[in-house]
Amino acid sequence: MDFSALETLALVEALRFSRWAYAAVNATHILGIALLIGGAVPMALRLSGLWPDTARADLVRVLKVTTASGLCLAIASGSLLFATRASEYAGHPAFQVKLLFVAAGITSALVAHGRHGRTLDGASRGAALRIAAVTLICWLSALTAGRLIAFIEPAP
Repeated sequence: MDFSALETLALVEALRFSRWAYAAVNATHILGIALLIGGAVPMALRLSGLWPDTARADLVRVLKVTTASGLCLAIASGSLLFATRASEYAGHPAFQVKLLFVAAGITSALVAHGRHGRTLDGASRGAALRIAAVTLICWLSALTAGRLIAFIEPAP
């Protein structure tokens, strides 16, 4: 797929050539990732059985907002960052793996909340453990793959 038209949009070119604008979008992306991981990991740990004295519903109610806000920030800012080098990123294997894990993480969260309620109170112990495992695998793998983009040379 040809992304050259996306890369030449005025907003994208302005972002690519502005040190401060690019830095601000990059910092926003990092903030989004921090909120996403910072919400998803403790939620998964609670579903795994940590902090049994803390009501699951109360923790999930707070952390799902944190996680969803982080995801929205990361997607919005990540889309802008992608657009600055879309042709390069689209073919990068680490970027493709990252997108697969992000899609799997979003899908699994939607399915879990659809099946077990908004606060996951309807999840049995086994279901909660599966949700926790998938959450940790998806989001930590997406984070790792995202970082590897800078360290792995794409195939020619």
